[in-house]
Amino acid sequence: MTTSEVHNLCMKYNINNYTINDDMSISVEGDVNLPHKNLKSLPIKFKEVGGYFYCYNNQLTSLEYCPETVDGDFSCSNNQLTSLKYCPETVGGGFNCYRNQLTNFDGLPEFFEQSIYLSGNPVNEIYELFNEDPRCIYWLREYDVIMDMTVVGYRLEEVFHTLGMDIPNNISLKEYILV
Repeated sequence: MTTSEVHNLCMKYNINNYTINDDMSISVEGDVNLPHKNLKSLPIKFKEVGGYFYCYNNQLTSLEYCPETVDGDFSCSNNQLTSLKYCPETVGGGFNCYRNQLTNFDGLPEFFEQSIYLSGNPVNEIYELFNEDPRCIYWLREYDVIMDMTVVGYRLEEVFHTLGMDIPNNISLKEYILV
């Protein structure tokens, strides 16, 4: 991609106050607003966004080209995402990815400990077991609790113990097989 092509895409998507980096990614001082664009993929490689980054209500199947850092809110809700691979490493505001097809926490930064909104995703029923406490994300991955659409019960219990939480009585999952 050339700088001219990047400028044209920024104009097309009404992206202002940007700098084109050597790798043809862009850093944006303000907000990026890409909802309702019928996007199947992000059109420009982003590095940093100083405001919010909205790419909700599209047909994205990947977050490739997402910014590494978003100082404000990040929303990739209402897409067709099955993974959070390529999601930002740092988000300063809310992290919204509801109504996708996420079945696990793959792709989130290793020590992700901020609020994340997951309703409308299969993985939300596991997140709700922990009262949506983002600390569970690290331990669910560390103990390999979720394997495809199977949840390993004794490993799930280890996460509760590690976090000092009571194990709920009669755990019943709709989206997963509990073994």
